[in-house]
Amino acid sequence: MHVSDAAGPDSFLFPAGFEPFGEHAVNSSWVAVQELVRLGLGEMVDLHVYELPVDYQAVQDILLSLWKEHQPQLAVHVGVSGIATSVTLEQCGHNKGYTRLDNRSFCPASHCCMENGPDYIKSVIDMNTVCKRVNGSNIGITVSVSKDAGRYLCDYTYYTSLHQGQGYSAFVHVPALGGPYSSEELGRGLQAVVKEMLNLLEVDYNEWGKKDNKHCHHKQ
Repeated sequence: MHVSDAAGPDSFLFPAGFEPFGEHAVNSSWVAVQELVRLGLGEMVDLHVYELPVDYQAVQDILLSLWKEHQPQLAVHVGVSGIATSVTLEQCGHNKGYTRLDNRSFCPASHCCMENGPDYIKSVIDMNTVCKRVNGSNIGITVSVSKDAGRYLCDYTYYTSLHQGQGYSAFVHVPALGGPYSSEELGRGLQAVVKEMLNLLEVDYNEWGKKDNKHCHHKQ
């Protein structure tokens, strides 16, 4: 879905949730992304959203294509965590340890995302700062920070996106629906988190078209 101001700057953000898998017949990550679309991020933001397959090979191909096509200021990926009770911000993605089968009963033979790649890549976003700001805003949503995205499709997606975007990516884990938040609350929490991420990048919505080199050199 594309939300834009026809007279505004040509700037992009793409949040991506995941399709159902395993015990998650309804994937709250995709529900949260759809709620974010409903709430919006302001008229000056072109918001492109995607539902990613739980498929290692497809995810790599899709992310390469999306980064090349849109060249976003920031890619925000959203996944569900069966153990999370808060909105969890992942600081980094990992290259190795992928032994769990995807929805096609496949996992990489090398058990890594990128052969000869670094063990992990950190986001340029300081997740601790985002966490403190959102928790201090009293919106009724608890946010936490993690350095382990789980070594499954979430982590794999994050690492791939961080590599393609040279760090200009973020990953947010959300709890399953009702554990403890509703779809509306997850959407509101995701909106608050993404706004703070953009604030940290010192992005002025009215100046998004005037990208300097530090926001364009990865142009995943």
